[in-house]
Amino acid sequence: MVRKALLVGAYDKPAGKSEAESLLAELEELVETLGVPICQRMLVHTREIHARYWIGTGKAEEISQLLKEEGLDSLIFDNELTPSQQRNWEKLTGVTVLDRQEVILDIFAQRAQTHEARLQIELARMEYALPRLTRAWGHLVRQGGGIGSKGEGESQLEQDKRRVRVTISRLKEQLEHVRQVRSTQRKDRKRAPVPNAAIVGYTNTGKSSLMRLLTGAGVLVEDKLFATLDTTTRKVALPNNQPLLVTDTVGFVRRLPHRLVEAFRATLEESVLAEFLIHVLDVSQPEVLVFFQTTMDVLADMGADAKKMLLVFNKVDRIEDRSVLEPLRHRFPEAHFVSVHTGEGIPALLEHMAEAVAGGAKVCKVRVPAGLGERIARLHRSAQILETHYLEEMVEFTAVLPLHLQREFQEYILE
Repeated sequence: MVRKALLVGAYDKPAGKSEAESLLAELEELVETLGVPICQRMLVHTREIHARYWIGTGKAEEISQLLKEEGLDSLIFDNELTPSQQRNWEKLTGVTVLDRQEVILDIFAQRAQTHEARLQIELARMEYALPRLTRAWGHLVRQGGGIGSKGEGESQLEQDKRRVRVTISRLKEQLEHVRQVRSTQRKDRKRAPVPNAAIVGYTNTGKSSLMRLLTGAGVLVEDKLFATLDTTTRKVALPNNQPLLVTDTVGFVRRLPHRLVEAFRATLEESVLAEFLIHVLDVSQPEVLVFFQTTMDVLADMGADAKKMLLVFNKVDRIEDRSVLEPLRHRFPEAHFVSVHTGEGIPALLEHMAEAVAGGAKVCKVRVPAGLGERIARLHRSAQILETHYLEEMVEFTAVLPLHLQREFQEYILE
């Protein structure tokens, strides 16, 4: 167990100092989420990235000496360390050395609840650990031949690498099965075509709180990073009586390990397949625009950045001087400034969601056989009925139909 940790953030360009300071503060929050006590923080500038320690040898010796003087038992780097750099640091300092990736993986491992999330986390951890096994088994270097063999046997390290590769293959097969099940569930949802929106955004911006307010669903809401790792889909009744499925997705973070983006691709696919996105930001954060860009970059990697998007700046109740919001209002004139805590701005957001769902909607005359009760009920549920006329064997509606209902009732729409 880590009892005292030293956090180190390094940057190689003078212009990157402020971002490095911000990232180091975020790392502190990540480490505190794990319950690890932090003794000190250190920001290091280096003229170039060194192959041995990422930073220069002199500064590395200084950090090693500080660890010994303060009696610290862990060094946590904000920068991504290669396996060899991690081994070099552990050899130099004699303490546990982690980087930002490993911290995030540990948090995800603690928070995963569903079978799918656990599989995804285990796969990410195995892929992270495979090139680092030598630091765990460096002392097991002896080889021995089997009975009657002429060559050398298999070292402990080779055995462990083989086991990890087998485990990775097994996890990938299990995840593929989970993705097939998820795909089937999506097809079932599409058979009764209810539009879908996905809530996306940086971690701890209030996505789950918004989901809970909109749907009344019992979604986990906690004020900590990565409280939500598993997608939750619930139905919302919009002001025009149009139903909408809303999906809460995992939050993003700067320098999110690429293997985690890959591992959570099945979860984040909800963003790609949704009709539109609800991008939630914490307006009380000074770096709200940096967080906006981080989320947009991840969405771009997945091909979801071109989707119709409702921008929501949450937590306006924490802003005492509302004039500071004017630059954001000017830059994002279509954005909503809301407080999930007080309910401010939520009615306008719901109206905008209704407009997004009704995109391409038009007034149509629909004539449905009176015996098709399920079809008639579907119209009453999902369309805005303006007039109803009962004929001998038919029911004629004048209704506002969204695009997906226009497709569904194409054969019943009168020219």
